[in-house]
Amino acid sequence: MRKFIITIDGKNYEVGVEEVTAGAAAPAPVAAAPAAAAPAAAPAAAASGEKLLSPFPGLIKKFLVEEGASVKKDQPVLVLEAMKMDNDITAPCDGKISFQTAVGNNVETNTLLAVIG
Repeated sequence: MRKFIITIDGKNYEVGVEEVTAGAAAPAPVAAAPAAAAPAAAPAAAASGEKLLSPFPGLIKKFLVEEGASVKKDQPVLVLEAMKMDNDITAPCDGKISFQTAVGNNVETNTLLAVIG
């Protein structure tokens, strides 16, 4: 443990900071791996339609159409929140939509959101 003296508003405080070894920090990336693994199963179903990929990282806020609904090209199908802004994500083609994610999921760029076929 390393000790530091910090001055805030003219008062001195002694603070102890514990050093963390490289091995202790390793579990954090491992915990993130299962979330990325879940969408990996979806591309098998994607063979029968056009993929709708996330254009940027964000939070799936809501679906604007129901699962299995017929959608038209350029029709908004879901809301992706990024940097506190709601963005309508539109269908790339006509067809029936099959969502490959869920409301509340955080997604990265190029994550499969839906298949339209």
